[in-house]
Amino acid sequence: MQLYGKILLVEDDASLAQWVLEYLQNQGFDVYLEARGDQAIAAYRQCQPDLILLDLMLPGLDGISVCKEIRRISQVPIIMLTAQGEELDEVIGLEVGANDYLVKPVRPRALLARIKGQLQRSESGDKDNQSHILQFGTLSLNRDANRTLLDGQEIELSSNEFAMLWYLASHAGRIINREEAFRELKGREYDGLDRWFDVMISVLRKKLGDDTDPPKRIKTAWGKGYLFVADAWDVAG
Repeated sequence: MQLYGKILLVEDDASLAQWVLEYLQNQGFDVYLEARGDQAIAAYRQCQPDLILLDLMLPGLDGISVCKEIRRISQVPIIMLTAQGEELDEVIGLEVGANDYLVKPVRPRALLARIKGQLQRSESGDKDNQSHILQFGTLSLNRDANRTLLDGQEIELSSNEFAMLWYLASHAGRIINREEAFRELKGREYDGLDRWFDVMISVLRKKLGDDTDPPKRIKTAWGKGYLFVADAWDVAG
């Protein structure tokens, strides 16, 4: 069977871990299993996976902390698994660098779609060697360095957050809807329920000083999507 990539599964629920492992192996993936959060970094260094499935609640070290540690050394795609499904967990996970999240109970087809989408996006990113800088007033985006400057100050964004901001900024003046964002940034179709897009917008607004009512820099187009306003970055937020 052709192998489609290596996956590190960090999950302490033995029954869930077993079916995920067997399912992904049957789909052509090489899967490594680790049950403890405090052993996850060592497991990552050992197997060098193409993607990590990371549970939120783990013995030894929680998933958020593991994600932070991995992001210090790698931009490998990370999909977090959470049984809680609360917005706070989603926001924190995305803020520390997770690329996506799935709420338990995990559905096989949804899991496979998320994995394939992240791997395709990662492969596409590796092949994209274009150098770009976008400038809007006091906002400067450097795609090569994943660097964001606003009013002369560096804004710390995860790779996931930067990708979203870059996509919005590169389509300034045009409303971006959920369907388009999911296809372009997640490599899959919007299922009508996933709140990833809205959570990401909320995080970006907060970090970019646009969490006013109503927002002025990334505007909401009710029932349509979100609009990056090109001329709203001339003064401090």
